[in-house]
Amino acid sequence: MTRIIGGSAGGRRITTPRGASTRPTSDRVREALFSAVESWCGSLRGLRFLDLYAGSGAVGLEAWSRGAGVVTLVEQDRRTAALISANARALGFARAHVVSAAVAATLRRTPAAPYDVVFLDPPYPLADAAVADDLAALERHAWLVPGALVVVERSARSPEPAWPAGFSGTREKRYGETVLWYGHAASTPAPEE
Repeated sequence: MTRIIGGSAGGRRITTPRGASTRPTSDRVREALFSAVESWCGSLRGLRFLDLYAGSGAVGLEAWSRGAGVVTLVEQDRRTAALISANARALGFARAHVVSAAVAATLRRTPAAPYDVVFLDPPYPLADAAVADDLAALERHAWLVPGALVVVERSARSPEPAWPAGFSGTREKRYGETVLWYGHAASTPAPEE
């Protein structure tokens, strides 16, 4: 079991998938992540939050608990996506938008509206090139507002993500075997091609 740390659902527990295929972001790392996010934006209140490779949904549900206006969670495994939906309902977040599809396929579409904050927690074995493709797709298919915050969680042994043109990597923070890489989308939209 994992718990929501802060906000309206703070202290409430959510169910995590069984087995080793999902690696929930630890409480310590989530607390540090949201401290950094809230330092950047002041408050999540009303912002749009995208959780890619959502796993248990702990990060996206934490964003909702802390006031995010729209939260979209993308998880390829259908059973795990159903578990995220069940967790959201149990927390009183019936409007959670859970997408049961591959992240790469999802990012090839253009969203209804761009996001202010994007969190990517791909499986550690996922190739660095695939993570770079995801980051490029965020920019290419208008998933980000100008200046959006993008955070990538990887193994501490992984190199810095290959931020595409239009991004600036701003910092990294290590927590044992985990590292969070923070980047920002360009503050002005890229010109249309």
